[in-house]
Amino acid sequence: MGKRSIETLVGLFVLLGLLGLVFLALQAANLGSGSSGSTYTVQARFDNIGGLKARAPVRTAGVTVGRIQSIALDPKTFQGVVTLAIEERYRFPKDTAAKILTAGLLGDQYIGLEPGGDDNNLAPGETLAQTQSAVVLENLIGQFLTTRAADAGAPAAPASGASK
Repeated sequence: MGKRSIETLVGLFVLLGLLGLVFLALQAANLGSGSSGSTYTVQARFDNIGGLKARAPVRTAGVTVGRIQSIALDPKTFQGVVTLAIEERYRFPKDTAAKILTAGLLGDQYIGLEPGGDDNNLAPGETLAQTQSAVVLENLIGQFLTTRAADAGAPAAPASGASK
């Protein structure tokens, strides 16, 4: 092999490496895979959205059925209004519940849908009535510490059968 052909092969190898890095960056940012077809939107209101971000997945039974289109604050109720873009092929009952869940212990947050049993399906533009806000780890730790401090400060209960 000549010097010119080796340089060409090295150049192709570097170019393939750069394309691989771009692909990984798009996958990590949830930008690489758009929806495969048309979508319809529904809204959900949460008291606390935690670290939820636009373009995060919407899942049911572990299957991605849509993406978060936008997140806004309602100036009257001060709730987070999340607009979900759900693929047209998935239809959910009207009494579907939405929860903000975390992928793993410290993973990204996403919306999990739990279908209800209603015979009628959600229409585009409707708002989900049942929602569960994000669980904030700092709040859980604070509640745990407060409970432990209250238990430590309380007087011990007398043992049963002890005489006075």
